[in-house]
Amino acid sequence: MLGRRRANAGADAPAIRVTGLEKVYKMGVERVRALDGVDLQINTGEFVAIMGASGSGKSTLMNMLGCLDRPSAGEYELAGIPTRKMSATRLAKVRNERIGFIFQTFELLPRASAIQNVMLPMIYSKKHLFGARGRAKAALRKVGLGDRMRHRPNQLSGGQRQRVAVARALVNDPAILLADEPTGNLDSQTTTEIIGLFTDLHNDGQTIVIVTHEEEVAGYAERIVRLRDGKVFSDMPTSEDPLHTAYLQSIASTAARRANAEAQGAPA
Repeated sequence: MLGRRRANAGADAPAIRVTGLEKVYKMGVERVRALDGVDLQINTGEFVAIMGASGSGKSTLMNMLGCLDRPSAGEYELAGIPTRKMSATRLAKVRNERIGFIFQTFELLPRASAIQNVMLPMIYSKKHLFGARGRAKAALRKVGLGDRMRHRPNQLSGGQRQRVAVARALVNDPAILLADEPTGNLDSQTTTEIIGLFTDLHNDGQTIVIVTHEEEVAGYAERIVRLRDGKVFSDMPTSEDPLHTAYLQSIASTAARRANAEAQGAPA
């Protein structure tokens, strides 16, 4: 059944455990250290936001967590299983069946309908090939697009396209949902709708890791992990994060000043 959290041999292990993770890129004679000894644990069912300035290593870390790239050093365990010695074929299977990806630019096939886009992961893995159309329909209904299944991306709004991308990420019932700046191309109202969808998924037990530069978006997560120069700068519950607290205070202060100005300018 779509959305049901499966029991497995690594059920007691963290969804993600990263130890001493390093990534060094060679650029000519230079060596750029994108990740420098990152330690991170994310438990099953958590909703975690990863933040940091441009060049802090957050996108590189997301690539590592999604098994899209291999670390130069360190260990990455997915549900207790080390990924370091996995073959390219095994990693591809892990990416397809255990990890759901959501990107800022949606990455939908322009000539395919919504349901055809959502069916793609099942076609490649053959895991749910029998009954794939039914699962795709269920996934689209789950994200509120039951009436847009035959629409192509150019017939959908930005928010609807991102919902198709979410349905595609969910259709193989992944253990982890990775979202890289999923609201970066959306307006504020649509951003709220998409993050509300993530919150609903989290409440259903989905493990979610989201990379974002928006404090408002990060505020929906349980934890905020901040990177700086390839290292974890801070890792704490959102309610205790001082930078997020300062952001909320700034928003409240701005709203208070605006309300005060309107009150002073209002007719007696």
